[in-house]
Amino acid sequence: MFNYKEFAMDADSINWGLLGSRSRTKHTKPTDCHYEYGTAGFRTKADLLDSVVYRMGVLAVVRSMVTELSIGAMITASHNPAPDNGIKLVDPHGEMLDSSWEPLATKLANAEDSEIHLLIHSIMNDNKANALHKATVLLARDTRDSGPHLVECFKSGVEVMGGRCIDYGVLTTPQLHYMVKCTNNPLYGEATEEGYYNKFSSAFSQLWGKNAELGDDYNVRVHVDAANGVGAEKVKQLKEYLKEALEISVCNDGSGVLNYRCGADYVKVQQVCPDGLSLNPFERCLSFDGDADRIVYYYKDDGGQFHLLDGDKIASLMACYIKQLLNESGLSLSMGVVQTAYANGSSTTYIEQTLNVPVACVKTGVKNLHPRAVEYDIGIYFEANGHGTALFSDKAIEDMHAALNTSTGSVRIAVEKLNNYMNLINQTVGDAITDMLAVEVVLHEYGWSIADWNSKYTDLPNRQLKVKVADRNMIQTTDAERRTTEPAGLQEAINTTVVKYNNARSFVRPSGTEDIVRVYAEAATQGDADMLAGEVATHVYELAGGVGEKPNQA
Repeated sequence: MFNYKEFAMDADSINWGLLGSRSRTKHTKPTDCHYEYGTAGFRTKADLLDSVVYRMGVLAVVRSMVTELSIGAMITASHNPAPDNGIKLVDPHGEMLDSSWEPLATKLANAEDSEIHLLIHSIMNDNKANALHKATVLLARDTRDSGPHLVECFKSGVEVMGGRCIDYGVLTTPQLHYMVKCTNNPLYGEATEEGYYNKFSSAFSQLWGKNAELGDDYNVRVHVDAANGVGAEKVKQLKEYLKEALEISVCNDGSGVLNYRCGADYVKVQQVCPDGLSLNPFERCLSFDGDADRIVYYYKDDGGQFHLLDGDKIASLMACYIKQLLNESGLSLSMGVVQTAYANGSSTTYIEQTLNVPVACVKTGVKNLHPRAVEYDIGIYFEANGHGTALFSDKAIEDMHAALNTSTGSVRIAVEKLNNYMNLINQTVGDAITDMLAVEVVLHEYGWSIADWNSKYTDLPNRQLKVKVADRNMIQTTDAERRTTEPAGLQEAINTTVVKYNNARSFVRPSGTEDIVRVYAEAATQGDADMLAGEVATHVYELAGGVGEKPNQA
């Protein structure tokens, strides 16, 4: 039995007895569930999350004691269906939870009630937690119906650990990341919703006013599909700060089902317009996902053909603009773009060969992209799904500020633009709202239509599929997830299939949150990409323990 007296010296504020009793009686762990902290925290059916969210309240307090700074927690399942929910923790600078803590979160979520005390004490001891530090956790949720109940579960965990919980209510995920960074570094901004809108709209207005006159091909009207999620209300609030510079029309504004036949993931994967949006040719449209940390653009041409501009296109546009400003300013700063294996091959070629900007490829997930981007003075990272941002190093900030004090004429104008563009971007994490503003100011300055932007390079046709498997951990990968090492024979089967098609490639990787394997294929034609994806999906099903209906080959 746990000896409460033995650990009394840790902190008078921790109620060790209540910690265990609440777990046993109020936040009981389901007997047949295994939880895993994946690329975006925990995600599953909302009615299975009481115990997990309670325990993450406990862990968040411990993390705050270790860092001696405020920690964030976001209750969301992003682009997942409405019945799901999830939780992820946010580290002090607004970044994802340190990856070394992911196994600790997984272990705590799956621990038996009788083990929780010892496990928490072990984590505190191993990580030198300062139990005298008044731990603070910033909490927010998206618009899911299950959110309010899970908020109470989380607060219950914070309470037994003697922590303080600041509940921001309903926010986008990027807004919560912003609040955490500002709380720990007030120089970045004010940790309020008003502070968020003021910071980014001010930078937008500065760029909008300094940009060239409106080009013939740019239209200030943009359609936003908000996935029936939290982004709908937040982008409407943003409009009040933009002073009618942009005409934003919002559909899927929360009156329908969250993420159902709408949102960035649906548009990206299906490569179709969302329900609820009727488009005229060449109208500029974009979709957020459910918690507004992803964004993709798209349009239809005068023949009715759908054109998607995903995270690769956004990264290339940002890189083009920043590279131009660096050249015009004369600043000597390293710059790079970080992608994953999902990046379209044409985008990589364009960025490297046309823009002359280096590209690095890393494993999927912000926890992998963000650290690599930090290695540049200006690092742009985007996943093809539309999640990404740009990071500016301390050296970049110092050099820009120094140049503002010494430069004149066109050089100073370029430095001012670069400084404002930095301030327009939410550097903590991918943010659909600020990424939208970052795209719009560039299109405005260049006088480009969405078709002009899309014409800079042509994507190779591609297709993504999902294969249900009994255990996603059967798939092991290497080379930034571009090749499999297990199960035996799978990579060889993929290689044999790929060589049948022109300009083709394909890879598979396990989901970070559910027992599915994701298949990506691209080739010279859409028909070839579809057939390649279908064949590779069949290989996965046959060699990696597929369950349910066998994939159809195109």
